[in-house]
Amino acid sequence: MRMLNLKALTPMCALLLSASFAAWSQTPSPLRLAGFPKDLRDQLQGVRDAALTSDYAWQQLAHLTENIGPRPAGSPQAQAAAEYVAAELRKLGLDVHLEPAQVSHWIRGEEKAQLVEYPGQAPDTTQRIVLATISGSSATPVEGITAGVVVVHNFDELAALGREKVTGKIVLFNVPYDERKALAGMAFEAYGEAVVYRGGGAKAVAELGAVGALIRSVGGADYRLPHTGYSVPAGIPAAALAAEDADLVEHLAAQGRVRMHLTLTPQRLPNVTGYNVVADLKGSEHPEQIVVVSGHLDSWDLGRGAIDDGAGVAVAMATAELLQRLHARPRRTLRVIAWMDEENGGGGHEAYAKAHAAEFPNHIAAIESDAGAGHPLGFYLKMSPAAIAALHPLLDILRPVGATVFRSTEYSPGSDIDPLVEAGVPGIGIIQDGRKYFDYHHTAADTLDKVDPRDLRENAAAMAVMGYALASMPEPLPR
Repeated sequence: MRMLNLKALTPMCALLLSASFAAWSQTPSPLRLAGFPKDLRDQLQGVRDAALTSDYAWQQLAHLTENIGPRPAGSPQAQAAAEYVAAELRKLGLDVHLEPAQVSHWIRGEEKAQLVEYPGQAPDTTQRIVLATISGSSATPVEGITAGVVVVHNFDELAALGREKVTGKIVLFNVPYDERKALAGMAFEAYGEAVVYRGGGAKAVAELGAVGALIRSVGGADYRLPHTGYSVPAGIPAAALAAEDADLVEHLAAQGRVRMHLTLTPQRLPNVTGYNVVADLKGSEHPEQIVVVSGHLDSWDLGRGAIDDGAGVAVAMATAELLQRLHARPRRTLRVIAWMDEENGGGGHEAYAKAHAAEFPNHIAAIESDAGAGHPLGFYLKMSPAAIAALHPLLDILRPVGATVFRSTEYSPGSDIDPLVEAGVPGIGIIQDGRKYFDYHHTAADTLDKVDPRDLRENAAAMAVMGYALASMPEPLPR
């Protein structure tokens, strides 16, 4: 992903920054229910019920996260994960391809910091600072750098300091993630407000002569747990501080001079060949028409990529497994995609767009799950009002799951389906309970235990019902 435009801040940031979602009616009506033929309604209810009693998605997620582990793009684990998912989908009888893509290859290296001068310091002591390198960081010399620290809270404060007070310094953006907003159900809005400093902070301070950039971790659950993520390369070392350590630095800087010794040794190696997994369950009547169900297979290296985004891949796989087990043959082709390199470059979706551009007019819709594994509440929809109206019968079918909210958005509901959405393909994302998502997102705590098996089954039900409906409706969605 790239910074400084709405689509490029980080995965889903364009969507997260938008406050203009329009909620659609959740109340069923006889007219709405009549929108699908009875046999299709019965099939969709069967898919829903089967998903709610299946542990297939959990089994797949457990293998991805615990047997394979972290899956950074360009790593051996990412390759193993692509091969594993492809093999599992072949077992289901799908037509499977590993499609090559040039993907990023970033290695974290050493990361450590300590305060070596600060007010009230006891003789011959330092204070350790907990941090995580962010992906645009340049390396320090092996021995590290030592510099004074200045603290700002927004880009305006940085500009007010000017080059004279920034040159030669390490600049800390201490911008809290709004946890109260998150607990009120607006976690993604809170993330969107804070993540701009991770994405563009280093570039902004480098332009004023700073020698290092630090940002307060973008997330909650303040247990000295730093959050990594994408940042625009700026030619200086850059890292995210645990929230408590960001506050410590600010409190001390308010009292007097603070100097930090910082060592970061990341490596951005040349791009390598990675793979999207593309698997088709061929349509019975219109195999040329395609409905995508997807999640991204790569993860950051600190945790094991359970909520971001092994869960999305697992529920996409479960959609195919459910339809095959129930012998539910869609009219159109259902295409499962496990994207590669969503986190740190987008090479997977760029390669897919190039390879499949000629097919885009026949892509009926694209679904991506990349917002965790919390209880599904409904769907983000980037499509015409007429297309949304055509999907209203699903609200009653998904009522037992609770996924009954439709929200229209101006932006793609997922970063990997963005090229499709930009080409006019209707885009869909699952709305999930995100109140705790950013407690673990991009941290060492993104592990299997953070996923509730019941919530995962509900997400599989939501994706499978939506995917099968799109692939089996009498007429494709209007554009």
